[in-house]
Amino acid sequence: MQETLSLRTLTRRQLLSRGVAAGAGFVVGATFVAGRDAAWATEMNALKPDTMATLIQMARDIYPHDKVGDQYYAAAVKGYDVPDEVDFAEDGIEMLNAKAGEMGFGQYLDAGWEAERVGILRAIEDTPFFQRIRGGLVTGLYNQKAVWPIFGYEGESYSQGGYIMRGFDDISWI
Repeated sequence: MQETLSLRTLTRRQLLSRGVAAGAGFVVGATFVAGRDAAWATEMNALKPDTMATLIQMARDIYPHDKVGDQYYAAAVKGYDVPDEVDFAEDGIEMLNAKAGEMGFGQYLDAGWEAERVGILRAIEDTPFFQRIRGGLVTGLYNQKAVWPIFGYEGESYSQGGYIMRGFDDISWI
């Protein structure tokens, strides 16, 4: 007889040991959010997992990069998973989901297409919530040394003689 468990009752360890894949979106458990391929997961300390999943998708929609994995977006918004930020994040996601509902979607994550989610974000782009998330992503995402090679950035150059002596114009993706 095969054991049946709801994804909401699985622990992160159980999820990873069973190799469960979620298909589209994220796998949201009682205290974690995992990638659709279960290759990464992040545990929550203060936020609801649904809120973290929404923040991760929101981050991806604000700064979309096909070659940057969801785990880097999760790391970029992990700073909101602290007691001092819970009200800000939960209230902001509630407002975002309300706007999604006004636009014909149940919640932000229910909008299946990126263009639809971007439309929802455009509707709230003047709010302090959106501006703070967007601003925090600039450093939260792009200051991760693990993403630098994806963009061809080698880090600071002063300690290595400067850019002029190191091929400052060899970036091919610009």
